[in-house]
Amino acid sequence: MKDFFKKFRIRKVILAIADAFIIAISALIANFLLSLFHMEASTTQLTISMIIGTVCCLAGLLAFGAYNKMWRYFRQKDYMSCVYGVAVGIIICWLLVYLIMGKIPMLLAVAHGMIALLGVCVFRFTFKRTFINLVDVGIKDAAYKRTMIIGGGQACKTLLREIRNAQESPYTEDKLSAMFSPVCIIDDDRSKIGTEINGVTIVGVSQEIPKFAEEYHIEQILFAIPSCLEDERMRILKICSETNIPVKMIPFIGNLIFDDTKKSLLHQVRDIKVEDLLGRDPIKFDNQEIKNFISGKICMVTGGGGSIGSELVRQIAKYNPKQIIIVDIYENNAYDVQQELKNEYDDSLNLHVMIASVRDYFRMNQLFEKYKPQIVFHAAAHKHVPLMEDSPMEAIKNNVVGTFNVASLAQFHDVEKFVMISTDKAVNPTNVMGASKRCCEMIIQYLSQQNEGKTEFVTTRFGNVLGSSGSVIPLFKRQIEQGKPVTVTHRDVIRYFMTIPEAVSLVMEAAAIAQGGEIFVLDMGKPVRIVTLAENLIRMYGKVPYVDVEIRFTGLRPGEKIKEELLMDEEGLQKTSNKLIFIGKQIEIEETEFIQKLRSLCKAAKENDEQLAVSKLHEMVPTFVTPEEFNKLADASAVSEEHTQKEPTTV
Repeated sequence: MKDFFKKFRIRKVILAIADAFIIAISALIANFLLSLFHMEASTTQLTISMIIGTVCCLAGLLAFGAYNKMWRYFRQKDYMSCVYGVAVGIIICWLLVYLIMGKIPMLLAVAHGMIALLGVCVFRFTFKRTFINLVDVGIKDAAYKRTMIIGGGQACKTLLREIRNAQESPYTEDKLSAMFSPVCIIDDDRSKIGTEINGVTIVGVSQEIPKFAEEYHIEQILFAIPSCLEDERMRILKICSETNIPVKMIPFIGNLIFDDTKKSLLHQVRDIKVEDLLGRDPIKFDNQEIKNFISGKICMVTGGGGSIGSELVRQIAKYNPKQIIIVDIYENNAYDVQQELKNEYDDSLNLHVMIASVRDYFRMNQLFEKYKPQIVFHAAAHKHVPLMEDSPMEAIKNNVVGTFNVASLAQFHDVEKFVMISTDKAVNPTNVMGASKRCCEMIIQYLSQQNEGKTEFVTTRFGNVLGSSGSVIPLFKRQIEQGKPVTVTHRDVIRYFMTIPEAVSLVMEAAAIAQGGEIFVLDMGKPVRIVTLAENLIRMYGKVPYVDVEIRFTGLRPGEKIKEELLMDEEGLQKTSNKLIFIGKQIEIEETEFIQKLRSLCKAAKENDEQLAVSKLHEMVPTFVTPEEFNKLADASAVSEEHTQKEPTTV
């Protein structure tokens, strides 16, 4: 009983008092109406019926769950609990009156029941339509959106409990955090349909999401299955996208955090992100192996202020390094990272930020001599494809010359491991940026083949990084938010995608398991069609592609491929301890010829001879072809594949 009364909160007490008043007054009203026809009951009968009727009806309402559901969520069928409760209460009341007095004033009993039932239901309806609106005065229009919850498991139960607590809290901060008005739940377990969780009904399965979204006038959908398998999540999110209603999510169960800043599940609800639609689960990495590799070491990160470099620095900082040296030519980004880490680690992190260019051999040599790094992560690079097509000499100077400077200095100063960050655009490149990065891979292979010093050289290769500088996703978001058309270069362009933390974790684990000379490649799942990515992003904003937001095809940019690759034909794959990381077999380099071509390339770039520099880059990288040649072959291959699929099978 003690626990029961703890749960029977003030709002229920208020509602029960109101019901008691209505039921008692109903007896008086009924008797008054009968008195107009000289059919009223005696004072004794009226008094007894009022007292017993009030008690019995309250007990009936309680028994049939009239106080279990929050007023805000009362729907048409929920009023049946009031009907059953009052009806049963009145019947029991007048049975007791008969036992006490030996007779029943039948007309009074009927009139009392009808007026009491009408009063109880009307009060609830009026209370919902008026008082709740008054309580919500001052709350933004966006608050309390009609919400469909997908998943009727433990996460849903926890969320509903936290939403209810937040909405009942008198504190503004909690009030604003409860921007959900759950009206229905979707769950694929058909045996749960019709049951309730904290007063919210499970109405159907995931295939019926569009139907119930329309029926219940849903304003937002909350995906509450943090442990959902990837294929199932993709299937459900695809159905959600058909509703053109904004979707919010609970993070993957491995990403849930419960600390001083995120004490509840409700505070971790977030907008759906593009990475939720990649078509695979987030990559898991061996943190212990990375910790053993980083702990107590002096780590240098070139390009440490960039999107990849800064995330490298953040993750390295978690593994107790002896010292971190950020090297970057752009002081603003480097400063931002420095301040972020100072705020997080105070004086416990030994961090130095050095403004320097990897093109400057002598400046870089100074830094190697001063700090004596044991691990070097080389993330400094020009990577914007169209811009490097317009300034090819700069790509060669920064990417090729810069990589040779830092890598050769690492070898000279006996750095333990040198990790070069490459890109899938280095595979059969069709642009200067990709060709320059392939040249960087060849430099790393050349130095590794020499077997001079103790440095182990390793290359990591991955696809497009969501949210990095120059990524297409921020551009799409800006265009949608500004009401402009979303621009896609070509309807058939496909890309591999990964998140920045995944990319950096790959770099660090590859470095940890590397023995020298490898190219590490991540299994990035299925490639994503860019136009599909744009359509899904538009739907995430609750808009209809091609109707609310135009998608405009602008044509391939200079140097752009229709399809990216992760391996060249000559490279095979070898498994590693991580089932999603593979080693691509390095292609043997003829050292004398390579170094001669490299000198010619660097000389042409330093002289700013654009035509000669590009020509020398083609000589350095035999797989470097024009995008027109590559895309023509890609189109022919796609047509051939489509034709093959349509051919009837004969025996």
